[in-house]
Amino acid sequence: MNRPYTTDTSPEAYAVQLELLRRMSPLMRLRKAFALSRHVKRMAMAAIRRRHPEFDDNAVRLKFIEVTYGKTLANDVRRWQKEHMVG
Repeated sequence: MNRPYTTDTSPEAYAVQLELLRRMSPLMRLRKAFALSRHVKRMAMAAIRRRHPEFDDNAVRLKFIEVTYGKTLANDVRRWQKEHMVG
């Protein structure tokens, strides 16, 4: 059996998790992956809001882009927003 990525999951629990994933249809696994991705994104946005309470929603999104995809892309988005009067 493959070792889990975390050390806080017992081998028994890990085996159950793997079995449940194996029983899911590809569509259900995809839906689960998207749901987890949305959850992680919400957590990251909440962390940015806590760290920068002065940011409005657009500034939070731009900081998320910067942290996730890099400063270059965030600056490109800022420039695009200025040119198109968005944000």
